[in-house]
Amino acid sequence: MAFSSMALPKMISTIHYRSFSVSTVVAAIQKMTRVRVVDNSSLGNTPYHRSPRVIHVYTKNGVGKVGDTVLLAIKGQKKKALIVGHKMPGPKMSPRFDSNNVVLIEENGNPTGTRIKAPIPTHLRKLEGDYSKLLAIAQRFV
Repeated sequence: MAFSSMALPKMISTIHYRSFSVSTVVAAIQKMTRVRVVDNSSLGNTPYHRSPRVIHVYTKNGVGKVGDTVLLAIKGQKKKALIVGHKMPGPKMSPRFDSNNVVLIEENGNPTGTRIKAPIPTHLRKLEGDYSKLLAIAQRFV
């Protein structure tokens, strides 16, 4: 079957590719996701040429949501962090953020910084786990 040179561009122009993603996991926090540190810890605030990335999510399915603990690679170090906001839409009446926000924590669960610059979701109070020190240093809630 031979095609003329005039018919070939017309045939190629009718092929359309899907330009959007239909999976909901894309906006969730998983391995290699870039995050934003929203506390005033010295490690999270000093400028660095690479943004912090998630290298492990401590859940069964590997997808992090608000209240989950993750392991970050930040400035050549490994630090634990708590997710306090993510882009993926959650359950009804829960806020959706513009960026994936985390707060650096120590091994025992205490926050590294003394203030949190971004708003914290109020349903973090109801989740299992001891977040009382984290909620005490938060400035705003949504």
